[in-house]
Amino acid sequence: MSNSLAESGAQGPAAPGRKPHATDTRGPFHGPAALWLALMAGPLSFGIAGPALVLDDAARDLDVSTGAVTWTVTAFGWGIAVGTPLLAGLLDRRGARTALTTCGLLVLLGAGLVAGVPVLPVLVLGTALMGLGTAGLTATAMSLAGSPRAMGLVTASLAVVGSTAPLAGSLVNDLLSWQATLALPVLSAVAVPFAVARCAHGAPVTREPFDPLGAVLLTALVTALVFVPHQPLAAGVCSVLAAGLLAAQVRARPRGFVPAVLLRNPGFLVAAGLALCLAVVNFGMMYAIPERLEDHTSWSTSEIGVAMVWPLLLGGALSWFVVAVSAARAGRRVVITALVGLALAGAVLAAVGTSPAVLLAAQALTSIAAASGQGAFAVHATSAVPDAERPPAIGLFNLAYLLGAAFGPAIVSLLSL
Repeated sequence: MSNSLAESGAQGPAAPGRKPHATDTRGPFHGPAALWLALMAGPLSFGIAGPALVLDDAARDLDVSTGAVTWTVTAFGWGIAVGTPLLAGLLDRRGARTALTTCGLLVLLGAGLVAGVPVLPVLVLGTALMGLGTAGLTATAMSLAGSPRAMGLVTASLAVVGSTAPLAGSLVNDLLSWQATLALPVLSAVAVPFAVARCAHGAPVTREPFDPLGAVLLTALVTALVFVPHQPLAAGVCSVLAAGLLAAQVRARPRGFVPAVLLRNPGFLVAAGLALCLAVVNFGMMYAIPERLEDHTSWSTSEIGVAMVWPLLLGGALSWFVVAVSAARAGRRVVITALVGLALAGAVLAAVGTSPAVLLAAQALTSIAAASGQGAFAVHATSAVPDAERPPAIGLFNLAYLLGAAFGPAIVSLLSL
């Protein structure tokens, strides 16, 4: 079975009730062409980590509290969490050209609002739109990746950009403005025309009509889950209610917005679950390690920030090699054992270590595990399902990983109380 919609002439078995996808590109996105996919996906990380060092400047210029400005980051996080499954659904039903064009316009509109209207409600709206757009571009890039190497390059770009985003955001703030820093995800739109040019005009079509209730319920569930770390009780109750209603909708519409075939596929569920767990550990460590360094060194906050760059950058850079090698030479059990082992080793080192070298090595191990796991397990997840289900599979897989990014810091905060 083909691992990519991008492979010319390769058609996997369609799910019951769906027509097979027509090939959606002129050729696989591998080799040099995969660089466009990496450029399209990587800037998403600017929206997550880029504002870290400029929020105080933004708060001062807007004459609001720093806590109020953090709603721009929360809005971006909501956008990528909600946009990942929703815009993967657009890819599923309208094809890559429509998905890329729509997501690119969302990014440009959001960046225009952020750069042009320095008013907090408008900034929140703009960052949310950029989150929606970059989430769709990332899901589409992963769906178009024509090989494990290309998939590894896409996921490595997310990790590499994320590791350098705070420093890059600070430099852009010094050279231009904090608004330019918030608008950095717009760089993903640069690759859209080149990706569109490689996509055929034909769009995949499904027999099933659009499932608006399923889309609304999934959006409600994701929104509630995103706010669990901020409002545990209220958001937790809403999450349970939304999950129950969504489960009922999946039973009523098994070929709807959330295909039942994915939720019944052990291979997909294991891959998504492992990606979630690795993301929880890695993003939790990104908050725990600075606290440990502050406790056991005399380093300043800026020195800690600079020191944190290399383990995260190392993890992102090595992940491309790990994904490529694991897909070509290693069995799935070996990959799972190795990546889970790296994450556990990193967590143990962080718990017992006190020297800076050990603590930074711990962060490097969990970064390698999470960045590699996102790429390797994405390949596993999509190869476990029919090609017709690849776009929603990518959307739900990425959603699991992003929820891990939201839950990891919250778990560390609870453990440190």
